[in-house]
Amino acid sequence: MAQAQHIEHGPLSGGALVIGTIAVSLAVFMNVLDTSIANVSIPSISGDLGVSSDQGTWVITSFAAANAISVPLTGWLTQRIGQVRLFVWSIVLFVISSWMCGLSPTLGALLASRVLQGAVAGPMIPLSQTLLLASYPRAKAPMALSLWAMTTLVAPVCGPILGGWISDNISWPWIFYVNIPVGILAAFASWWVFRSRESATHHLPIDGVGLGLLVIWVGSLQVMLDKGKDLDWFSSPTVVALGLTAAISFAIFVIWELTEKHPVVDLMLFARRNFTGGTIALSIGYGLYFGNLVLIPLWLQTTLAYTATKAGLVMAPVGLFAILLSPLTGKFLPKTDPRYIATASFLIFALVFWLRSLYTTNVNTYWLVMPTLLQGVGMAGFFIPLVSLTLNGLPGNKIAAASGLSNFVRIMCGGIGSSIFTTAWDRRATLHHAQLMEQATPYNPVFMQQVQQFQQHGDNAVGYLWFNNSVSQQAAMLGVNDLFWLSSAIFVALIALIWITKPERSTPESAAAASAAH
Repeated sequence: MAQAQHIEHGPLSGGALVIGTIAVSLAVFMNVLDTSIANVSIPSISGDLGVSSDQGTWVITSFAAANAISVPLTGWLTQRIGQVRLFVWSIVLFVISSWMCGLSPTLGALLASRVLQGAVAGPMIPLSQTLLLASYPRAKAPMALSLWAMTTLVAPVCGPILGGWISDNISWPWIFYVNIPVGILAAFASWWVFRSRESATHHLPIDGVGLGLLVIWVGSLQVMLDKGKDLDWFSSPTVVALGLTAAISFAIFVIWELTEKHPVVDLMLFARRNFTGGTIALSIGYGLYFGNLVLIPLWLQTTLAYTATKAGLVMAPVGLFAILLSPLTGKFLPKTDPRYIATASFLIFALVFWLRSLYTTNVNTYWLVMPTLLQGVGMAGFFIPLVSLTLNGLPGNKIAAASGLSNFVRIMCGGIGSSIFTTAWDRRATLHHAQLMEQATPYNPVFMQQVQQFQQHGDNAVGYLWFNNSVSQQAAMLGVNDLFWLSSAIFVALIALIWITKPERSTPESAAAASAAH
């Protein structure tokens, strides 16, 4: 593929460096915030639009799927448009689509706006790292990356709190309207600081067939995952048709991309053990994390009667240790084997989900918060070491393509994870409900004793209703416990993938370059 001529710009200094850093951080903050701010607002959105909570989760998965599709195009768009113009236009279009989300009167309109929002958000994170690193002297690259990492960690913490408070005290459209002033400020400041640092542009051919196949198989897969639960999965002709479409288009996509001269996705990167092991470990781990990030607030609100604000506060401590420890991770990464840090992170995640698998319906706030607080320690060693492993040993001209592909798989796994977890929770809760109801027989002394107590008060209907509600709550709790335990086991198993990689010796500069491409 022809390469655009690269123009070297010196680092920024003084006020321009400060404003540029703030502008880029605001854009990233706004982008990442939108991946979590809607999580605790799903019940409010679903109720207001007259749809089920399961349908409401499409608000999250539609954004993730569209975002996954657009990420691999970042490199091509940068060379056609220029990194500064593309970054600013991404922010502007993100603001417009956020405004459209808030105005949406139906679920269909909201999903269409979220798809647009996810699509234009794709280039923002890779370009934010590129612009930020180019603004600092090479010796200070780790500091720049620490600032960037802290921004991406603060946003998921603020998202559930802000989303919950807005849903409880104002109305859900404002979870999208808050992006408007932030985005306008970020776009204006970014253009003012970076407009003279535009990258060279070059007209390159686009793999239209590959892009079309990418949209078809990703879109079919996501719709299948979202609709499968409501349509009883493969007993439905619609789900079968979607599954076949996704499988066939994916197979053709792989064959086409492996033989195309200018592929939209360079699948030959999977021939490298570091890239394959790192990408799969990072993506599945992120899918588990994101799936639980969607599931926990939903469980707290629908089963334990938590408000959206309180559910957000329970999730908030995840960022405390992550923010405090991320700079240390960046500092020690060039001096140690990243596999050790990633392994420790996965073991912490496994411990966190195992502790959660012990929850009961009487769990208090302390035991809800403590594993979440501990999870922040794992998050501090999650992204940067795994990205370093994924891109380790790649030549410079492969970094951008590898970053786009790795991010595509990771984001796609996040969307798939949220769909699978909500569906699996419903199925496991239904199974446990059926098993528990088998105990409601005249041969169960506990059940009969409870019924007799209500009979003494002359109200059998209330007794049976109370029993059914108790069973439903316990079934939902057992279903969540199953998924927590499974998440813990998978995190332990994923450690093997980390040790499939064989990192080469890297310098601080190469580590910075790898992180910048994330």
